[in-house]
Amino acid sequence: MANDYKVLYRKYRPTTFDEIVGQKYSIEMLKNAVTSNKISHAYVFTGPRGTGKTSTAKIFAKTINCEHPKEGVPCGTCNSCQNIHHNADIIEIDAASNNGVDEIRELINNVKIAPSYSKYKVYIIDEVHMLSQSAFNALLLTLEEPPSHIVFILATTNIESVPITILSRCQRYDFKKLSDAELSNHLKNIANLEKISITDEAIEEIAYLSEGGCRDALSILNQLSTSNDSIDLNTVLNNYGSVSMIQIQSIVKYYLDNSYEQLKHIFDSMEKSSMDYKVFLKKLIDRFFKEAVEFKAKNNHEEYLKLKDTILELNELINKININVDPFSLIFLILIQNVNVCGGNQNVLDDDTQVENDQKMEKEPLLEAKTETIQESKEKNQEKNVEEKQIDVSMPDQKYIDYLEQLKIVRVNNCFAEADKSLLLSSKEKWLQFNNSLSPTDEIKSIVIDSELVLASSTINIIIDNQESIVDRFNNMLEKIEAKYEEAIGNKMQFIALSFIEWDKNKKEYIKNMKEKYVYKIMDEPSYPQKENTQTSMINDSSRDKEAQYTDYTDILAIFNEDHVEIK
Repeated sequence: MANDYKVLYRKYRPTTFDEIVGQKYSIEMLKNAVTSNKISHAYVFTGPRGTGKTSTAKIFAKTINCEHPKEGVPCGTCNSCQNIHHNADIIEIDAASNNGVDEIRELINNVKIAPSYSKYKVYIIDEVHMLSQSAFNALLLTLEEPPSHIVFILATTNIESVPITILSRCQRYDFKKLSDAELSNHLKNIANLEKISITDEAIEEIAYLSEGGCRDALSILNQLSTSNDSIDLNTVLNNYGSVSMIQIQSIVKYYLDNSYEQLKHIFDSMEKSSMDYKVFLKKLIDRFFKEAVEFKAKNNHEEYLKLKDTILELNELINKININVDPFSLIFLILIQNVNVCGGNQNVLDDDTQVENDQKMEKEPLLEAKTETIQESKEKNQEKNVEEKQIDVSMPDQKYIDYLEQLKIVRVNNCFAEADKSLLLSSKEKWLQFNNSLSPTDEIKSIVIDSELVLASSTINIIIDNQESIVDRFNNMLEKIEAKYEEAIGNKMQFIALSFIEWDKNKKEYIKNMKEKYVYKIMDEPSYPQKENTQTSMINDSSRDKEAQYTDYTDILAIFNEDHVEIK
């Protein structure tokens, strides 16, 4: 006998616009399009996973084929509505498994065939960003001039990977993450219908863990409901490695109170738990952020700066954690570096915990000495910070900063002068090979792991990263990185790192220069320390040769992907 059981996210999948949770603006716009009979030939639905993109696409396909829609809502009684699940004119394609040009060519051939009995033949292409470049190119002309009976609905969780030439031919609808309140209300309704016993605190925790995804929330509720026991907050925390807000608030309080011992006690217990450090970090950063905003509003500048710096360090830590290092130890180290061990309120634990700490103090007579050592170390670090600040304003360090800025200008210029798309492809493969050759504990690994190679010549590679702190560390370690690269790959290469903003600015300037018929010339690299007059000559616009002739934009297309470049 077949199993008729359906998991919750399938059982409660929306079948009408009114059942879609949290996407009021997009739903109203789609209803208005049906009411005014202004149906576009192509739509793109974009947003995080589990926010209703595919469900909305199916409901919209049902609505535009309804024989008697009322105010943008299908009647539910006509032949088209009754046979929606067996309608051959509504075709759903998973681009993740049908991403080749052959599949798209077959689709294009079928587009010419009129619908069997519906008004429109609707193609729903899910995860459209997974299509290959050749598949996108094959789809382009059909999206440009489709038959009047065709409607395309493209759904994606990664809109950045869809070529601009495709997006410009579609109406775009952005699906947002659901708020915790919207998810909580939806979960409560379903729990009541399914007679699932669950506390409000447990529902709120599930909503938080789902990160705005309705499908994820229902999957968690479904898994926990397999037990006949009542679901409470501890059930969710223990099953999903989460951490209660009470613990988070305690950590924030002890941190602000400089309560070293209490922080250590909490982190000692965390190391033995099955807690997910990513969930813990997210909750901790969220709470620190709220506290920082409150301190800023109260004009408490000292506490605001303390929390702001800690948030940035914790955020950067996410990219450094690997399997060889306990993540909670690293988080603890970041917190205690800003904690005055001998100061603050030490009597904020309950009596039982305080007794336990006292017993530990008796077993560890050296703890006091250790605390003093930490305090001495902190004082030394403070002295060191003062010295470093004094060094920062000195001439040699300022010259080195100027030198790096000079080097960026020169290497970007020289790379543009000899850049080539074929070199970029081979260089990307080598960069990935170099990345994989690094040990997880290697300091360079933490710097290059999330970076991207965007421009290449035979001698220079341009690297970008979204964190400016990583960009600075990369450029400060150029010699070491270049030596490691030569050792791993076998050929010598020069590098320079840019932030996303810097790269975007340079790319736009390159396109502008091509329009102005400017030819890039190889520049000499600056020497260290850089002299001021050399710097001036380097960045002076008069050094550019604007008289050279340039007839087309072939160099632009030879360097960049033409689908991601607009020439105006």
